[in-house]
Amino acid sequence: MFKKFSFFFFVLPFILVSCKQQNGKTNDFQEPAKKLTSYVDPFIGTGGHGHTYPGASTPFGMVQVSPDNGVSGWDWCSGYHYSDSLVAGFSHLHLSGTGIGDLADILFMPVNEKIDLTKEVKEREDIPYLSKYSHIDETATPGYYQLFLEDFDVNVELSASQRTAYHKYTFGEGEEKSVVIDLGFAINWDEPTETSIKVEDEYTISGYRHSTGWANNQKVFFVAKFSTPIIKSELFSGGKAASGTQVSNKKTSAQLYFEKDPKELQVAVALSSVSLKNAKENLDGDANFNFNDTRKQANQTWEKALSDITVETPTDSLKTIFYSALYHTKLAPVIFSDKNGEFRLQNDSIVQKDFTAYSTLSLWDTFRAQNPLLTITNPDITSDIINSMLVYYEESGSLPVWTLYGNETNTMTGYHSVPVIAEAYFKGIKGFDAEKAYEALKATMMQNDRNLKELKEYGYIPFNLGDESVTKTLEYAYNDWCVAQMAEALGKQEDYEYFSERAKAYKELFDPETGFMRGKSPEGKWNTPFDPKHSNHRVDTDYTEGNAWQHSWFVLHEPQDLIELHGGAKPFTAKLEQLFTESSEITGDNTSADISGLIGQYAHGNEPSHHIAYLFNKAGQPWRTQFWVREILKTQYSTQPDGLSGNEDAGQMSAWYVFSSMGLYPFNPVSTEYEIGSPIFEKSTIKLKNGNSFKIIANKVSEENIYIQSATLNGKDFNQTSISHKTLLEGGELVFEMGSTPNKDWGVKHKD
Repeated sequence: MFKKFSFFFFVLPFILVSCKQQNGKTNDFQEPAKKLTSYVDPFIGTGGHGHTYPGASTPFGMVQVSPDNGVSGWDWCSGYHYSDSLVAGFSHLHLSGTGIGDLADILFMPVNEKIDLTKEVKEREDIPYLSKYSHIDETATPGYYQLFLEDFDVNVELSASQRTAYHKYTFGEGEEKSVVIDLGFAINWDEPTETSIKVEDEYTISGYRHSTGWANNQKVFFVAKFSTPIIKSELFSGGKAASGTQVSNKKTSAQLYFEKDPKELQVAVALSSVSLKNAKENLDGDANFNFNDTRKQANQTWEKALSDITVETPTDSLKTIFYSALYHTKLAPVIFSDKNGEFRLQNDSIVQKDFTAYSTLSLWDTFRAQNPLLTITNPDITSDIINSMLVYYEESGSLPVWTLYGNETNTMTGYHSVPVIAEAYFKGIKGFDAEKAYEALKATMMQNDRNLKELKEYGYIPFNLGDESVTKTLEYAYNDWCVAQMAEALGKQEDYEYFSERAKAYKELFDPETGFMRGKSPEGKWNTPFDPKHSNHRVDTDYTEGNAWQHSWFVLHEPQDLIELHGGAKPFTAKLEQLFTESSEITGDNTSADISGLIGQYAHGNEPSHHIAYLFNKAGQPWRTQFWVREILKTQYSTQPDGLSGNEDAGQMSAWYVFSSMGLYPFNPVSTEYEIGSPIFEKSTIKLKNGNSFKIIANKVSEENIYIQSATLNGKDFNQTSISHKTLLEGGELVFEMGSTPNKDWGVKHKD
């Protein structure tokens, strides 16, 4: 919970620590024996443009039970925004940090009076069961959420297991005890197409909600079991009261009544994309309504998940940011298959597999750092994600772009399932068919959809033949390079040569006069007039959610060639430095939401900028990487609700922090190398699944001591700006000596 004095308590320890670490002296301190979950604040990211939700889930859990404010606004993509003070109920599916909204399915709301469910709802204020609340009476910890409903005098507590959500409602003494279920409730892009509610017996209701939205064909089946008998039920169909025990319509709702004693009412809710039968099987068999045990188990599950990485620092605010970030990296993707292995595809076919299927694959965002982080902390999930993507390939003929509840949304540019698969292959992750995976990679990149036809015809995508032409060309070049690497590893030399050539498409769009990647016509003419600060929202622009300043650096696979295009390291680093110091003015329209977290023209609030600070390493100035990484860590993250400078995007924004705060970053994930930045913790320990551990120690680190003076790896001199995944898996100890001034001799001998 955020109280108005919380900032003081976060800042004071930092001030004290800074005083103790003056003159570069290492502070001796005793690590407190606190649970890691105690450092997590789920409210971080619920303000500003973070778009996270504060409700309860387990790591990668199928259900995400969380409050909904009932607002169809961009900053309410998760259903909740910290600025709000009204709640419409608690639904069971939510998106963590996306830039488009959907889900909020199967809404429950406890009330203490009869509600007029025939009332027409045109705007939020018309919702008849809306309630005020205050952040003073709101709590969130991993796997648990609590809110007091002021208008109905009901305390709501939520928790979850992997596939079941748990509600506990505490009503006022002697007050009406009732629950509203509204399947017509919708926010943002979502619209119900068919819903149904059935009272099965005195303890159980079931039903389904089919809808269209960002996920065009979403089908959710649910079963809910109550702890005390239903003594009366009122069902509504299309806004009209209905008789009987079952209703079906585009919009249905119900109000259930219970005996006034006891004051507490509990309900367990399970979902399925397949059927009511599967939803019932997904419901925990031991749902004995011991809410405290469920909450304790959820917390223990999160404690174990967070222990993958432990950090040591006397500054609690840094731990809060770190563990909250690590928590957010484990909310998505989400489990999609039922206990029996079945799940639904977008063509309504049902498949059954012996692996756990995942959905909510925000690949344009997460291939950069969140998926690489999973290869370290959750390699088993990585293989299951790949197998899930291969099922989608079998159904549609291409790998997914952005999969939501089993539906392809085709949101964003590129095919970044390609680097996710190639990275896993080169990191030695087992559990998927490499030949089949390569077949999917090649088929996806050889199709003609999504401007790949133009890429094959011209060697780049002409600006007048496809929107976002520069971004698409650059991203496809990287995708092609990834295919080429896997082709070579599998002995497919002809494919390797073909895709390696296509991977150089970025060179076609580099303008040496301006130093930017620019749109080009089929005839080879530049798109004019040109303003590197100009950005429109996707349509009629050469760049995706950004401008030339942010998108001209996306050459992950051949950074040395990019440096040479600029005329060498000196002019390249001058241009790169200008990015961070240029005026933050943005021209064009509809840009403020997508371009955020500005440091000059660097925009940390959106993913295209996330690798850029590490380019100084590639150009022989690692001390500038160290400086700018620290600046980003310090200015773009905080312990407040607006503590993320842009959309969380299913874990990517937080994964950048997790990696960079330890001193590492997967600049080009498929290379399996991690770039070295500037660690902020005295010690970070990564517990690997093979039983080894890798430790990163930063001696004399402080707010001033941001520069690496020297380093050793397992006691031997270490003088390079990258380290391999293979080395990390072997375990060991990477020790940095930190100082307040740059050591311009360390790490300058670039190692390709």
